[in-house]
Amino acid sequence: SSRLIRGEEHNNFPVDFGFSVLSLCVFFFGFDLCKSASTVIRKVFESTSSKSRKMTMMMVMVTVVLVAMVAGREVPQALPQYEAMGSRFGDNPLRLMNQYYELMKARRLEDAINELEQEEYQPEPLKPVDTTHLDSPPKPRAIENWPHESHEFGQVTAVSINRDGNPVIFHRGHRTWTAESFNATNHFQLIADGPIEDSTILTLSAATGAVIDESGGGIFYMPHGMTIDRNGNMWLTDVALHQVFKFMPGHDYPSITVGRRFEPGSTRNHLCKPTAVAVATTGEVFIADGYCNNRVLKLNAAGRLIRTIPQPPEFLSLQVPHGLTLLEHLDLICVADRENMRVVCPKAGLKTTFGEGTQAATIQEPDLGHVYDVASYGDLVYAINGPTADMIPVRGFTIDPRSETIIDHWGKFQNPHSIAFCPNGSAMYVTEIGPNKIWKFELV
Repeated sequence: SSRLIRGEEHNNFPVDFGFSVLSLCVFFFGFDLCKSASTVIRKVFESTSSKSRKMTMMMVMVTVVLVAMVAGREVPQALPQYEAMGSRFGDNPLRLMNQYYELMKARRLEDAINELEQEEYQPEPLKPVDTTHLDSPPKPRAIENWPHESHEFGQVTAVSINRDGNPVIFHRGHRTWTAESFNATNHFQLIADGPIEDSTILTLSAATGAVIDESGGGIFYMPHGMTIDRNGNMWLTDVALHQVFKFMPGHDYPSITVGRRFEPGSTRNHLCKPTAVAVATTGEVFIADGYCNNRVLKLNAAGRLIRTIPQPPEFLSLQVPHGLTLLEHLDLICVADRENMRVVCPKAGLKTTFGEGTQAATIQEPDLGHVYDVASYGDLVYAINGPTADMIPVRGFTIDPRSETIIDHWGKFQNPHSIAFCPNGSAMYVTEIGPNKIWKFELV
């Protein structure tokens, strides 16, 4: 009973012994014993001298102090709300303990709910692609005449790969992001126009590029980022809504929403133009938040914030974290730090929190330019830049985060925005927002 009330699993002899003695007394002797004891104590007090009564009272007070010391050590540690319950001496002790017990039950219930919510994520042994035996890194080569037919996409802001190996794109339909889309406080100015009625989520055939499924009409105002996790859940960001959504497979409504609708902010409950999401096999979620807050948020599988990047003692300053990718076997979360024109890879903290706050691996070279997105394959990171300056080509980069160097260049683009790999490395996709198109690459 003592351990149940305290919410602890380990033994605490003084408290456990006291509860045990009290329980035995009540069980074997009951109320009659307590009544008889009070009668005896009263008669003893009446028959003793004043000095003896004072001595007895002092012994009682010492006993009370000892009990209070034990309780004072145990209760405040598990009950931060203790002071809010009222006076330490004025409250009914039974009511205080009952409140304590109810609080611990609530905490245990909350933990149980979190465990249930995380059950769909069962960590698997990581199987990184071994690229160390290769003489040169895999080089992306564009597949000609893919897609086989032309499409009239809007600005294609994101691409990810579903469990069938097909690319899924997130586009803006007829809507474009212009200088009039947001005011100086980052509030969206076109709410009256309503959500985009076009299907903003299109699934393409990996073989032909034909549209084989579509959804997402009448929901989004300014699509931006997309990630499909290993369970087929789709994570989407909307910079106008300032929100991130999780859609389970086959569902038209989100099961998780992060941020407040049309409310930019920097509190724990607000986002401001979130750009991208990365999801680990452990179920932990990383959100790039984004154009205003310049931070990356780490959530557990239940959606609870557990870390903000950067935070002291990290010597890291982000300027528009625009894309994310995880290298789980290296325990790195790599960030396309767009306006700083670099890729940074701090510790993700998936296996252990040891190393969090240490200096991030940093890749920053003169020809890198504004980095818009990153994707990982094996031990390597593939990145794309966007228009930066006339002397900096718009293209792709192959990066080794361990040596913090660019080891290859590839591709030629106009305004790329997103990049994604098939998990088995069979293909890589790049999307652009002007012209609005999608590229398919093979690795050679």
